[in-house]
Amino acid sequence: MDTESTYSGYSYYSGRSRGSHRHGERIRDHHKSRSKDGSRSEKSVTINAPPAEPLLGDSSVLGEEVQDDNWGETTTAVTGTSEHSLSQEDIVRITKDLEDSVGLDCRRYFSLTLAVVLGLLVFLTPLAFLALPHLLWPDKLLVCGTACEGLFISVAFKLLILLLAVWALFFRAPRASLPRVFVFRALLAVLVLLFVVSYWLFYGVRILDSQDENYQGIVQYAVSLVDALLFIHYLAIVLLELRQLQPAFSVCVTRSTDGETRHYNLGQLSIQRAALVIIENYYRDFSVHNPALLTASKSRAAKHLAGLKVYNVDGEFPASPATGPENNAATGLAHSQSRAMIAAAARRRDTSHNELYYEEAEHERRVRKRKARLVVAVEEAFTHIKRMQEEEQKKAPGDVMDPREAAQAIFPSMARSLQKYLRTTRQQHCHSMESIQQHLAFCITNNMTPKAFLESYLTPGPTLQYGRERWLARQWTLVSEASVTSGLKEGAIFLLKCIDFSLVVTAKRIPYIQLSEEFIDPKSHKFVLRLQSETSV
Repeated sequence: MDTESTYSGYSYYSGRSRGSHRHGERIRDHHKSRSKDGSRSEKSVTINAPPAEPLLGDSSVLGEEVQDDNWGETTTAVTGTSEHSLSQEDIVRITKDLEDSVGLDCRRYFSLTLAVVLGLLVFLTPLAFLALPHLLWPDKLLVCGTACEGLFISVAFKLLILLLAVWALFFRAPRASLPRVFVFRALLAVLVLLFVVSYWLFYGVRILDSQDENYQGIVQYAVSLVDALLFIHYLAIVLLELRQLQPAFSVCVTRSTDGETRHYNLGQLSIQRAALVIIENYYRDFSVHNPALLTASKSRAAKHLAGLKVYNVDGEFPASPATGPENNAATGLAHSQSRAMIAAAARRRDTSHNELYYEEAEHERRVRKRKARLVVAVEEAFTHIKRMQEEEQKKAPGDVMDPREAAQAIFPSMARSLQKYLRTTRQQHCHSMESIQQHLAFCITNNMTPKAFLESYLTPGPTLQYGRERWLARQWTLVSEASVTSGLKEGAIFLLKCIDFSLVVTAKRIPYIQLSEEFIDPKSHKFVLRLQSETSV
């Protein structure tokens, strides 16, 4: 289609070329349905007003704006695939996504099933030790005295404490799905399984086969099992929680597209768990990824490369079988002319820094001007609303509005300035009209000032500040030369790949710090005033 282009696996739709607002609504509904299905694509919609109230005015103003900004004026939406066509790469990617999702779900439910089975085995084993003698040989058992009955209370409370501790440590909502098994958790599960099986073997050989009559000894045996399980839980706390608290490595995280860098201190973690911590911190600390900011440098480089023209001298002056002085002179003249043209083109490229300087200065001037217009428009819009007091609400006037209605009433007066500013700063795909109205209603509800409302748009915030459909990536890919279950080491390097960019992570060990002490006697702080004839003292 003429109005459709593809860039890095995404399709960009022109809202103005569709010619119908209804068709744009159908496209947005299609994008919302795809985001609900869990696709890995990112969705962003610029502010798009209804046809009855044009957000940007008439078409003549729009045409001037395109020339003024030299950037995408048309309303665009970024989705995973086009609704009209699918390439072979898109089909392969969708198939791979479905296979990965099925595999991840199966592995998640399989791990949960194993954990539940092992937990039931652990908690039912002490109870089975106490109940089997009463079921198999009740007539041979000795009477349980006061000490034996006190052990029942001990077993009950210890099992309750163990149940709460296991629930608090293990039965938590998973934060992510890791590519490999968590080694320490798997070792603890194997240890518990071997421990319970060994207790069952001893119980079967020494108690079930001989039908032991000492019931107090059987109860003490069950108490020892519960005590051992409590110690294993303490070991799990040390390995899973306490071991990683002390910082041991300093990792440098760099985003591949724009070079934004952050540094974090991590403890003794495996590569896959360190990657999980880094991704969680990325959503909090890094600014939202904006690929539109990279298009200006690419277009500038393409324009400068287009200015270089290389002439094929052999094609213009073909060599003849009989070479003579005239042909040699013509060939030498052509070579000199081509070298002169190449040198002139190189000199024109050397002035590209001047063009870059003036482009950036012009862009900053335009941003300041539109920021001033936006601030004035928002302040004037906020003056049109006033919170009603309780005594005024009792009068029930006719123009009472809730925060949502008030936001919709004052939004058109600032929409034009806001969209121009977002377009100039290349942020219009990060904020939809619905999200802006929701934020405006939130500010009105909580008595926030116009400056507080504009802070989200004047200063790009962290990734989590924007909608989930803007930044949520369904899957990250961990690329590492070392095994992802191995611990962090000095100089370890691995990558975290997302759809549009990757995070390059470099780990360095925190150096050993040696502090020495130097004692200063408080009585040694004595001074002498040195008088000179030149001084005024």
